[in-house]
Amino acid sequence: MSDVVLDVQNLRVEFPTRKGVLTAVDDISLQIHRGEILGVVGESGAGKSMTGMSILGLLEPPGRIAAGTIHLSGDRIDDLDDRAMQAVRGRRIGAIFQDPLTSLNPLFRVGDQLVETIRLHTDLDKRQARERAKELMREVGIPAVEERIDSYPHQFSGGMRQRIVIALALCAEPELIVADEPTTALDVSIQAQITALLKRLCRERGTAVMLVTHDMGVIAETADRVAVMYAGRLAEIGEVDDVVRRPRHPYTAGLMGSIPSLRKDVEELQMIPGSMPRLNAIPPGCAFNPRCAHAGPRCRSEVPRIASGETTGAACWLAQTGTVDQGEAA
Repeated sequence: MSDVVLDVQNLRVEFPTRKGVLTAVDDISLQIHRGEILGVVGESGAGKSMTGMSILGLLEPPGRIAAGTIHLSGDRIDDLDDRAMQAVRGRRIGAIFQDPLTSLNPLFRVGDQLVETIRLHTDLDKRQARERAKELMREVGIPAVEERIDSYPHQFSGGMRQRIVIALALCAEPELIVADEPTTALDVSIQAQITALLKRLCRERGTAVMLVTHDMGVIAETADRVAVMYAGRLAEIGEVDDVVRRPRHPYTAGLMGSIPSLRKDVEELQMIPGSMPRLNAIPPGCAFNPRCAHAGPRCRSEVPRIASGETTGAACWLAQTGTVDQGEAA
């Protein structure tokens, strides 16, 4: 039996407009195995959250999946209608979003929200669901559960609210959790606690986790593998240690160079010049070529791809061939 929980193949997400079709996600393929954390990283506009929303079936119209497939434990889910997808979300796929206040209703006690979610996705009665809610709160590290279960969201700190949201995501024992920037709104010490919690729960439960973030440092500390996205495309994918220590794509190297290090005496951090291109202004060839010091003519004319089925690689002509082209790099 395969341990592949999420299998995304050649995913393309488009937004039709009056001035033409904009491609937000272009030919993305990735897999996540049972008990594995895949980090998806990139700057704002890279397409990482759009990929997560596609998996959750939460694309806002007129956004649409124009090509590719998404399988959850062997079952295809990208072609399900809204009603069928509602049965998948919450029960088989959990979600953790950036701001816990948007995930929690301020008018209801957290215990009531947990109980409602548990009863929606399981056969437990109200009393059993309340006991299950207490178990989940203890599991995610909420102290004094007997008292706190009847508290409102505003009575918790930001870190504790995010723990409640993680408990909500775990209510139905999902196979996959999509965590979209789950630590961005938290201070550094609380970030470390939340990522450690996610990692522990992933290992103990065998849950697959897709961790979407712009922070390469969080990825390095938390994920098993990492997928680096740029302008809707996959720039690099591989084991975290390999990608962090030996990045093959110039964009990945730039992301790593921008992280402060306590081990090295670096006077000045690296900076990637320029900015992420808009969807209506993605350049031909490699989308990163205007910002890349190694770009040559081939980079400006041909789109590099990671070979289909490859679990490690970089979408870069320099990484794949050892040279950009026969001409001189710019």
